[in-house]
Amino acid sequence: MKKSVIILAFALGLTGMNAQTEGNTSKNFNKWSLELAGGVNKPQKPFSDGYYTSTPSPWVGDFGIRYMFNNKFGLKADVGYNSLTNKKNSLEFNSKYYRADLQAVANLGRIMNFETWTNTIGLLGHTGFGYSQLRSDSFSGADEMLNFIAGVTGQIKLSNRIALTGDFSAIFNASQDRSFDGVYLPDNRGFSGVLFNATVGLNVYLGKHSKHADWVVMDNNSNNADLSALENKVAQLEEQVKKVPEKVIVEKPVTTTIVSDKDIVREMIDSKYYSVYFDFNKATPIENSTAAIDAVLTYLRKNPSANLDIIGYADQVGSSEYNEKLSNKRAQNVKTILEKAGISSSRLNVVAGGADTSIQKDSEEARRLARRVTFKVK
Repeated sequence: MKKSVIILAFALGLTGMNAQTEGNTSKNFNKWSLELAGGVNKPQKPFSDGYYTSTPSPWVGDFGIRYMFNNKFGLKADVGYNSLTNKKNSLEFNSKYYRADLQAVANLGRIMNFETWTNTIGLLGHTGFGYSQLRSDSFSGADEMLNFIAGVTGQIKLSNRIALTGDFSAIFNASQDRSFDGVYLPDNRGFSGVLFNATVGLNVYLGKHSKHADWVVMDNNSNNADLSALENKVAQLEEQVKKVPEKVIVEKPVTTTIVSDKDIVREMIDSKYYSVYFDFNKATPIENSTAAIDAVLTYLRKNPSANLDIIGYADQVGSSEYNEKLSNKRAQNVKTILEKAGISSSRLNVVAGGADTSIQKDSEEARRLARRVTFKVK
């Protein structure tokens, strides 16, 4: 009876959480970012005879602002500047190339499920059209063009607010009336101009939430940004459990059964209600798991004769040997937390559960639930 009530309460909590997060998915992460980068370029064509640049040639500057509709697709507007100068054994020239573009952005890291092997490396693809100008000491005024740009941007997350980037882009100019050196007048008015840029820079994430769309993993069905809503609901249910009186009287037709609060808590611990969760490839509990540790710690303090199995698990990504070590490290770290809180080491037994095969491995949200530590009271 007790287990049924607990399971029913938890199921109702999950239902309420799902109904709430489905309507608020877009509010769970930041969408705006600024992009700043600098680097080198290589104008490929057109050039007049005897004119060419170094490979690569400095320098390039780029600034953009990006908005993500979700964790996979977005738009960005950016402006760029290229300095085009001659190589030592080339005829001298000095040209400047300016552009402004509107581009579609695809978060290739999320589309290709990079989260299954890394939480710090990302990849963006971008492409679009814009307006550009070529100015040179060799002619007056500006050669005005339309351009098509496409590129890929590698990312290394330094923090939730900053990512280091490396970008390679190709730019194709339409209706380019002057060569990059400013001397030659091309006959081809199609996409005759070709320019390559390679830059290193920063993504600066804006917004009040802890994560940006670049690094948020959503479930394919519910589009839930992460487990934060679930963890908050768990914390709320734990608070409700703490309010259960010392004795609960359950009346039956013939007899009266008295169930103590500590028995309910023990059953909840053994039923894996109190679980400690971890980020991918990490052995430090996530912040919202402290409530579960506190509940188990309180039970051990109130029941000094009770011992505890601390069972660590990993998801099914990686080798079985690695997951065995990771699950053991997770359990050891939780044991250390309990020891520092005053629980004797002799009461705590670490069990390495390895990969939790009871949870499917094809869903990222399921894998998040697998990365945990559970408890068993003895």
